[in-house]
Amino acid sequence: MSKIAKLCLYSFAAILICAAPAMAAEGDAFNGPLIDLTRYFGIGLVVIGASYGIGKLASSALESMARQPEVAGNIQTAMIIAAALIEGFTFFALFLCMS
Repeated sequence: MSKIAKLCLYSFAAILICAAPAMAAEGDAFNGPLIDLTRYFGIGLVVIGASYGIGKLASSALESMARQPEVAGNIQTAMIIAAALIEGFTFFALFLCMS
């Protein structure tokens, strides 16, 4: 099992253990439990995905700039535009998770 998979598994287990008292609490008969964790898992997935995407983008851009320094300006411009698009989509997804 890879390091990332182990980290995700341990993090998920820690979240469930810490949230056990909140999940055991009863809410109103009409409103359900006091905490709805699906929204927060969605937010976590959005943030993890966006950070992975921007990290991969920056890694590839820096590698290509190191291989061809003469086109570093064009690569940097394209990287900034792509990072802005990823951030915009991330904010939109966070907005959808919060509503």
